[in-house]
Amino acid sequence: MKIHKKQNVLEAALERTRYFFDEFENIVVSFSGGKDSTVVLNLALMVAEEKGRLPLKVMFIDQEAEWSSVADYIKRVMYDHRVDPYWMQIPMVLYNSTSTTDNWLHCWAEEDKDKWIRERDQIAKTVNKYGTNRFKDLFTNIIKTEFGHLRTANLGGIRTDESPTRMVALTHSLTYKHITYGKKLNEGLDHYTFYPIYDWHLSDVWKFIYSYDLDYCSHYDDLFRHGCALKDMRVSNVHHETAVANLFMVQEIDSKLWSKLTKRIAGINTAGHLKIDSIRTPKTLPYMFKDWYEYREYLLDNLITDPDVKEAFSRIFVKKDAIYSHRLIKEKYCKACITAILANDTGAKLFNFDKSPDVFGYLKYKKGIRHDADLKNKFIQDIIYG
Repeated sequence: MKIHKKQNVLEAALERTRYFFDEFENIVVSFSGGKDSTVVLNLALMVAEEKGRLPLKVMFIDQEAEWSSVADYIKRVMYDHRVDPYWMQIPMVLYNSTSTTDNWLHCWAEEDKDKWIRERDQIAKTVNKYGTNRFKDLFTNIIKTEFGHLRTANLGGIRTDESPTRMVALTHSLTYKHITYGKKLNEGLDHYTFYPIYDWHLSDVWKFIYSYDLDYCSHYDDLFRHGCALKDMRVSNVHHETAVANLFMVQEIDSKLWSKLTKRIAGINTAGHLKIDSIRTPKTLPYMFKDWYEYREYLLDNLITDPDVKEAFSRIFVKKDAIYSHRLIKEKYCKACITAILANDTGAKLFNFDKSPDVFGYLKYKKGIRHDADLKNKFIQDIIYG
């Protein structure tokens, strides 16, 4: 249930941001170049100026395979005199969801320098001293290494209306004092991430950018001109499992980037030919399979060629098959497994399935947390199929 206040979302976000500046001696904005982090960046700049806390630390983890317009926008932000840049062009490993044979892109690897999508910038940090080369772990480790002695609030641009999963994640438990809309990075060091615009709608984001005449990434204009739905617009690296649908527009929007991508990343050209149908789960079970489980195992055996990745999928399936054994949910679960295989994704797809509100309700019921008398009988109608 949403509770509406008399404050508008801008007033509430500014109040939250001021609170973070008062509570924490160190503020860092995690910046992606996207519309939401653009809003958070500018809110933080406003408050930093009010409180005499400029320049503002801004961190961007550069994944090399970025849209050209995103790279251009990042450079404008990092060269802003109000910004203390943490432009991380460091060696790291990223998952490649466009190939089942070459699963990793080694970003900024010196041995691949002649194949880099673009050159490093002169103000970027280029040495990985953070104890991990995995993108998902870098945020926590960078903040720990760079600011371990400082109480730190890391501000990010996540909104709950983009995903029911995010709504659940950002409203069900406390992160810091009275705040739910965040996560603990390192509680012992007092390092936290907060999302001050978590309750904003998409229209609020664009109204703020327009009303304050803010600079933003022109990639959104390109996507709009090419008919991309507002909810599907992403500025992530182009081969990431959550943004790969936009990959199919690269040839039209950013032809020079496309040429470099096909030389740099395995599977890009194949994905471009196959288009979006290659990563969609069929709506109906192919006739040659007796059930979705058999179809899942067939795809796992024939599409995933890396033995380590295949083993990772198998371990996940063994664990989750037992959890989602109920006849009313196992088909939906199995389709989620198939989607994960087609995207060659052992992480995000199934994690998001676990955290979706309907499945979250099922798991609570299974663990005995929910005891509604009629939940078992109404589960399929009222929760799973809504």
